[in-house]
Amino acid sequence: MPHAAVNDTQLFYRIDGAQNATAPWVVLSNSLGSDVSMWTPQLAAFSKHFRVLRYDTRGHGHSAVPAGPYTIEQLTGDVVGLLDHLGIERAHFVGVSMGGLTGVGLGARFGSRIERLALCNTAAKIGTPEVWVPRAAKARNEGMLALADAVLPRWYSAEFMAKNPLVIDQARDVFVHTDKDGYASNCEAINAADLRGEAASIKAPTLVISGTHDLAATPAQGRELAESVPGARYVELNASHISNVELADEFNQTVLGFLLESK
Repeated sequence: MPHAAVNDTQLFYRIDGAQNATAPWVVLSNSLGSDVSMWTPQLAAFSKHFRVLRYDTRGHGHSAVPAGPYTIEQLTGDVVGLLDHLGIERAHFVGVSMGGLTGVGLGARFGSRIERLALCNTAAKIGTPEVWVPRAAKARNEGMLALADAVLPRWYSAEFMAKNPLVIDQARDVFVHTDKDGYASNCEAINAADLRGEAASIKAPTLVISGTHDLAATPAQGRELAESVPGARYVELNASHISNVELADEFNQTVLGFLLESK
């Protein structure tokens, strides 16, 4: 399994897609409690046009679990370090939830490395200490299984969960096998991150996607983010929090249409 030693940690990554050495790159950044497998519904469509770089955020999947708490500075630095490791000067970036928050930080602080940004089911400030502090403590003290039954219904609509039990079982399996300290340390990164004052400095063309039924990063927060980024476009999908899975075809069409405008 390929790993990159970057920013004082080890990141697991996967490269798929176009074999053309001149094809543009797109980086896909996972949500909290998931891993690179969450992007499976995007691979076929994205691979026709891009070299696709997926990675497990620190503390997730096959990436290392350094001591926490983590910070948004570390999460953005990890991406830049991975780009440097692979010799990638510039790339498109697509992130969902925590991955989208990482994208806000990248666009604001490392704009020269970003072609286009798709910030999905996210906000410049996600949640409150009343959410994140007890969740981090519960993960550390009771383990991931204690959180699963409360978290999964916030990711997907009840209708989607009822119709797609295998997808839900796979997502649950990834969630409960996420390292509890890695998960808690990322909760602490999200809790401490407030990028509302930085979003206006994003220069890259930006698409913000929200889910109509998303309770974790609401449409109101998505619109606020889009309004704060100069020239950003806002699209709302009839989905919950993990819109790239729940409404994959519409997500792919929307994001690809945006990214391919740069060609």
